[in-house]
Amino acid sequence: MTILRITHADRVIDEKSGVTKGELAAYYDGVSALMLPHLRGRPVSLVRAPEGVGGEMFFQKHANQNEMPGVKLLDPALDPGHEPLLQIDSADGLLSAAQMNVMELHTWNATSDAIDRPDRFTLDLDPGEGVDWAQMQEATMLVKVLLDELGLPAFLKTSGGKGMHVLVPIRRHFGWDDVKDFAQAIVQHLARTVPERFVAKSGPRNRVGRIFVDYLRNGFGATTVCAWSVRARPGLGVSVPVEWDELPDIESAAHWTVRSIGDRLGVGNAPWAAMEKSRAGLSAAMKTLGFASGE
Repeated sequence: MTILRITHADRVIDEKSGVTKGELAAYYDGVSALMLPHLRGRPVSLVRAPEGVGGEMFFQKHANQNEMPGVKLLDPALDPGHEPLLQIDSADGLLSAAQMNVMELHTWNATSDAIDRPDRFTLDLDPGEGVDWAQMQEATMLVKVLLDELGLPAFLKTSGGKGMHVLVPIRRHFGWDDVKDFAQAIVQHLARTVPERFVAKSGPRNRVGRIFVDYLRNGFGATTVCAWSVRARPGLGVSVPVEWDELPDIESAAHWTVRSIGDRLGVGNAPWAAMEKSRAGLSAAMKTLGFASGE
């Protein structure tokens, strides 16, 4: 592996935890073997925070030059009218991103070699004001119950922030619009069935005391924070794959942080070991929900 010098390694990037830029780079270096399977082959968007948590941040989806060694520039034809999309397939790329003040890494729901057909969809449970953690845990299980009824596999991770993420691995039978519209139909069904807990409209005023299950992360170009990514929030929570039966014991969506993640690394990606072989077609689930695709 290339030895990359991390400049300003002693600069504190999060006042709450005291974590430095060098510590963050060391985290990404140490977790690369776990994180790369989730990054490899997928376009990635980067949240860069030159001033650390609380400072100005910017979201980078494209680049016109390769300023980060090991970060691949994809064929511009994949996203016409824009500079090339980015992809990180190596530990060197992950470390050079950290050197360039990247704190968060977000991935697409499709691979770059089949970018027109998503291979998963994501349901992001986003709690509104007044929702406590016990309600979040209950709501997350209710999402799983519905997916079970639809015959769809469901894999869980903490967001590292406030919510929980449910990933559904699918076969590449449908395009972006159908997958996104089906995810929206699932959320609308939840909001109709359990209106005291779920809402189908985004916006803080719509979800006071309730949870918006964000289906908007399933369109072309939309992204969700990658497993094992740090979140650019006070405390530096980490997005971590978990088993469903662990949910009752998780204390928050930021249960693990850069400073507390150590023991969890031994569990690694085991909670998602069955993801690839669990891929499901959507046609039967669409029929069960009464959803008609546009294809």
